[in-house]
Amino acid sequence: MLKVNNIDVYYGAIHAIKDVSLEVPDGEIVTLIGSNGAGKSTTLHTISGLIKPKNGSIIFEDKDISGMPAHKIVGMGLCQVPEGRHVFANMTVMENLELGAYLRSDKAGIEEDMKKIFDKFPRLLERKNQISGTLSGGEQQMLAMGRALMSRPRLLLLDEPSMGLAPLLVKEIFNIIKEINESGTTVLLVEQNANMALSIADKAYVLETGRIALAGTAQELASSEAVRKAYLGG
Repeated sequence: MLKVNNIDVYYGAIHAIKDVSLEVPDGEIVTLIGSNGAGKSTTLHTISGLIKPKNGSIIFEDKDISGMPAHKIVGMGLCQVPEGRHVFANMTVMENLELGAYLRSDKAGIEEDMKKIFDKFPRLLERKNQISGTLSGGEQQMLAMGRALMSRPRLLLLDEPSMGLAPLLVKEIFNIIKEINESGTTVLLVEQNANMALSIADKAYVLETGRIALAGTAQELASSEAVRKAYLGG
């Protein structure tokens, strides 16, 4: 579904992403793990069109999207849930979800999807008229995911969905990611909680200082001694 071929990304003189290639097969969960500052978020921002790569190409469903504006990429079915959630804090839960569907005009489909979101996240239904900035961190994460799903993505990019959440909530968010995938959405997940990420992923990549250091099935990486020592606390 997604092929990233040898991309290089610079911030001014800083070479942040170095010759990175990765693949996300249709229907799978692929995770990108690595320490803070390894370039995980930059990779996602480049895929979703927020940053332009200097070299290389990004192919989504056989179309080259390298350097395409972000809103056009969303319209093609690729949507990102940003790190830190970034809900529209002064708007209600309902307004945030409606904004997720801003490129759509199929009223009946939007209503149907809204119902699915509320089934998946009952807490959002309870708080649908609440101002989003007053929600807890976990509720904001659910809202950010729900808002992205309102665009009906075929590929969902998730950037650090467990960041700052209590362990019980982390479990809940990861169960929801699995459900989203099982209902037909392909997922590319960036996550510092490598244990949780590898437990739900099919494939995994390890990013170190802007380069892919290791790649394989999630199982292979979870049982690799180097990965265990560096990222799994063992």
